Amino acid sequence: MDGNGRWACERGLPRIEGHRVGAESVKEVVRQAAELKIRHLTLYAFSVENWQRPPDEVSGLMQMLERFLKDHSKELIKRSIRFRAIGRVDELPPTVRKEVIRVETATAGFRDWHLNLALNYGSRTEVADAVKAYALAVRAGLEDPAECDWDKFSRYLYTFDLPDPDLIIRTSGETRLSNFLLLQSAYAEIFFSPVLWPDFRGPQLLEAVEFYAKRERRFGKTGEQVRGKPAVEPILSL
Repeated sequence: MDGNGRWACERGLPRIEGHRVGAESVKEVVRQAAELKIRHLTLYAFSVENWQRPPDEVSGLMQMLERFLKDHSKELIKRSIRFRAIGRVDELPPTVRKEVIRVETATAGFRDWHLNLALNYGSRTEVADAVKAYALAVRAGLEDPAECDWDKFSRYLYTFDLPDPDLIIRTSGETRLSNFLLLQSAYAEIFFSPVLWPDFRGPQLLEAVEFYAKRERRFGKTGEQVRGKPAVEPILSL
């Protein structure tokens, strides 16, 4: 979800105002995703690299995240949406971490709709943490490295119980993944939008999903092998 700061700067506004309007885009995209019957939506909200931003911006983002969770937890419960945070959540400020845990607990029983926030997330960090956890499992006799494959190793990722994304959307004209779900996106379709995130709403999401619908999902097979199969609902990450 990129472009909040640039959106604000173009209008002579503080960068935090771009994040505030960007939060409105989050609300609309969550609603629109449900209407499109997208059952899994993952939003890249704060990366491990984002701690390098100006302290006042980081502080404002943390306050905004805490407020977002407080203000919208009832709506998530009402709509039976399960909330999950992926990343090093234990390194977030205590008040934010408390809200994350509260909302995760309150929605833990829901199974049909999923909203995942990547918080203090970085794919390389995730891999490092997974390797450490796998090594400990080997030491404890729970894993045999001779039998290690993707299915076994992926159980140690933050996304161990989530499906891999089918579609990744990068906004604001940037054409890189920026350390986001690098392993999980091995077969994801990638849609690069020139629209800054605060202006990314329902029509832009629909455009991305229509792009996905035109793609042929082969997973190493030939087109002849897969043609004729019904389209699947996409797993979406932004």
